[in-house]
Amino acid sequence: MDDLLMWMGILGIVVGLPWLLLHYITKWKQAPSLTGEDEKLLDDLHYTARRLEDRLATIERIIAADHPDWKPLDPPAQERRLEDYDVMRRN
Repeated sequence: MDDLLMWMGILGIVVGLPWLLLHYITKWKQAPSLTGEDEKLLDDLHYTARRLEDRLATIERIIAADHPDWKPLDPPAQERRLEDYDVMRRN
């Protein structure tokens, strides 16, 4: 009985693990990747997020001017500008 368990374990390691690995590698390669349209949509979303961040920084500056004791939560956000965004500079 012990020999049977040992051979099943060896068979599981030698055959089972490579089969499992190769199975998921082929599934990963068959998965669809980003299309040009998807990348454009992501760029548009990123551009919109940058514009919203700029608007929020403007609102924070207005509030800070009206209420001197108010402090914004994220001071570095005011330093980032919309003009700094370059569509061609992507990760």
